[in-house]
Amino acid sequence: MAKPPDPKAVTPASPPGSGAVDAFLNKLNKTPAVHAGADRGRLIFALDATMSRQPTWDLAQSLQGRMFDTAAALGGLDVQLVYFRGLSECRSSRFIANGVGLGDLMSKISVSGGNTQIGKVLKHVREESRAKRVGALVYVGDAMEENVDDLCRIAGELGLLGLKAFMFHEGADPTAEAAFREIARLTGGAYAAFDAAAPRRLAELLSAAAAYAAGGRKALEKIAGEGSATARALLAQMK
Repeated sequence: MAKPPDPKAVTPASPPGSGAVDAFLNKLNKTPAVHAGADRGRLIFALDATMSRQPTWDLAQSLQGRMFDTAAALGGLDVQLVYFRGLSECRSSRFIANGVGLGDLMSKISVSGGNTQIGKVLKHVREESRAKRVGALVYVGDAMEENVDDLCRIAGELGLLGLKAFMFHEGADPTAEAAFREIARLTGGAYAAFDAAAPRRLAELLSAAAAYAAGGRKALEKIAGEGSATARALLAQMK
């Protein structure tokens, strides 16, 4: 039985204006625990919700259903949502079967100005992976404002735990690109860039990552063989 994460486990306090999010997280975390069999994968879906991400936050919200549909077709997936925003808020849901309810949670979260908190995300993923195997981290962001060596150290630990990081980069910030590529490399995962003006690209990336989390490399190879250039590009990077 999956352990219900404390909705405040990643950050100790909620900022003003988070009442609706608190209420929904509490409701979500009180739902019956998923019973994850050996055939179900686990994926952590992490998002930068700082102010610069507004266009892509809305886009990811609208496209996440496709990611979950792909996973369901491959035997199902237990998904946890992690996001950060503002100066210190970094929060997680519990693992939810097929991500049911996470769309509603995202709809209650608005972006807020602040710095990136990728280190907090990676540390949280590390703790979850130590407790029970997590197949993949899908991270969507546009910036990196932290010590890259610290992030890479944790990424190396995630790689040893068997987790693959799929780092999906909005825009063309060179500092973020270098960091995201290295995090992906150290975990044996993959990096890809996308433009918010081309939603199909992000949809394909999310679906391909979900396929890997639900069915492993063979599942990703299968959709690559069916003509997915995105899946082939991710596979070419993966160890």
